[in-house]
Amino acid sequence: MMTTPDILEHSLELARRVLHIEARAVDALADRLNGEFLAAVELVLNRHGRVIVTGIGKTGHIGRKLAATLASTGTPAYFVHAAEAAHGDLGMITPEDIVIALSNSGASEELLTIVPLVKRQGAKLIAMTGNPASPLAQAADVHLDSAVAEEACPLNLAPTASTTAALALGDALAVALLDARGFDTNDFARSHPGGTLGRRLLTRVSDVMRGIDTVPQVGPEAKLTSVLLEMSRGGMGMAAVVGEQHAIIGIFTDGDLRRTFERGVDVRHASVIEVMTRSPRTISPDALAAEAAAVMESARISQLLVSDEHNTLLGALTTLDLMRAKVI
Repeated sequence: MMTTPDILEHSLELARRVLHIEARAVDALADRLNGEFLAAVELVLNRHGRVIVTGIGKTGHIGRKLAATLASTGTPAYFVHAAEAAHGDLGMITPEDIVIALSNSGASEELLTIVPLVKRQGAKLIAMTGNPASPLAQAADVHLDSAVAEEACPLNLAPTASTTAALALGDALAVALLDARGFDTNDFARSHPGGTLGRRLLTRVSDVMRGIDTVPQVGPEAKLTSVLLEMSRGGMGMAAVVGEQHAIIGIFTDGDLRRTFERGVDVRHASVIEVMTRSPRTISPDALAAEAAAVMESARISQLLVSDEHNTLLGALTTLDLMRAKVI
């Protein structure tokens, strides 16, 4: 009987074995990719319907993930449970659709039941199995071989390496389709507007900036005492220094105030033009808010003026504004 230290050591060895087996299973898939994989890519690209992914049991869970990955990377797809398909859900399939059926054995009764009905509908069938000679593989228009040498389960029974292989092969198909469609980061963001990436890729400076009416502004001859009052009113830790028609001349920030004190300048009599930061960094309202965040981070500043191509002040934003928009 093993002691606790022996059990823990055995568990560690077993875990390593599982990872090595599954890694080898995935690595072996790369060497087996052939014309059938290209045929699957071409079949999906040339059809005008949707991709319906189906499976049952553990492969059903993998199929659900594959459908989600396809849908989020430019290939309209959804998952239909094989058992539900035989009880009415097949009505969602049209002649222009493609069905991807996952089964390691290729002999799942639920899937074989719906294959003739899929064919009768005129839809195309891609099978992903671990047995090219299986009934499901033989009935398919295209077969993707996801066979593994062994399961990672010590009993060689529980779907482990086989489901990992199917997951990886599904990802390979989704990524190949993504690339073939020219799907880019902007497309991805439009599919994920609620996520962090979507916010970073879709949010513009104009969406988060403060308008010109709320931005503290002073003329170049303004005394620092009045500048400080304007800064306090605006609550942005800065004031834009502008000339005629809101042309940007400079910016005066909390940092400039600190440096002014360090230099021993008499703030009661000094004008802002004497101590402001000249030619401050600006950004276009059409730029991505993520670009504004990058500019502020690289320059180590907390405020950024927004201007047009003529250097006219349009607004401003702070790191706090970007944080509220969840851009940073």
